Amino acid sequence: MNVTCKIFIDGEFDGSIISTKEVNIGQNGLVKGEITTDRLIVQGTVEGDINANKVELKSTGRVKGTIESVELLIESKAIFEGSSVLKKNKQELKGSLSTPTEKSKTDTKSK
Repeated sequence: MNVTCKIFIDGEFDGSIISTKEVNIGQNGLVKGEITTDRLIVQGTVEGDINANKVELKSTGRVKGTIESVELLIESKAIFEGSSVLKKNKQELKGSLSTPTEKSKTDTKSK
């Protein structure tokens, strides 16, 4: 799915999401696939890799996969299973994030 507006998912979605704005996964949301966006808010579940400028994993959120971002916020009680790649610079989104910038990698498990 390719969108240029904010999107809220509170059901099941299987596939890739590319958005130049914000993607919000609601508490009942389950996304299986890659997400590329400017800002991602996870209150439900994401199973797949994430590439975003800012990622917020709320207390009810769960992510299994790699998160590549400039900013990563993980609230208490959120579950993150995978690895985090810190991008040094924010990328402008024009349909998708193309090439990664400089990055440093850390493996993370948070509960």
